[in-house]
Amino acid sequence: MKQLFTTTSLKTVLIVSALFFSTAYDASASSYPARLGAKLGNSIANAATGIVEIPKTIMVANREHGPAYAATAGLVTGMVHMIGRTLSGAYDLVTFMVPTKPIVTPDYVWEDFDKETSYRSTWQLR
Repeated sequence: MKQLFTTTSLKTVLIVSALFFSTAYDASASSYPARLGAKLGNSIANAATGIVEIPKTIMVANREHGPAYAATAGLVTGMVHMIGRTLSGAYDLVTFMVPTKPIVTPDYVWEDFDKETSYRSTWQLR
């Protein structure tokens, strides 16, 4: 039996759908369906793009501390942030029916690309 989706095509579908959901819904909207859509889009985007945390963190570390630090601690920190963003996205995907803000800040990896990722200490409703 032929495989319906390859790994590459599945990743492409996930990224395109994440971008669609993240732009189709306004995160500041007051309606419940819009907040659910915003969280769903954010969760898919974060789960799919967590790998981007590695080069992002290396670039930020290089700018702030130099290339030796970026190649060592920046790489390890980037891997930690990759795991954090991916798991946060997966958690938000499972719990998208409760419209909370993402634990990871910035909300998307491509926002504030010059700023290192951080994590909220408390849950906040959208």
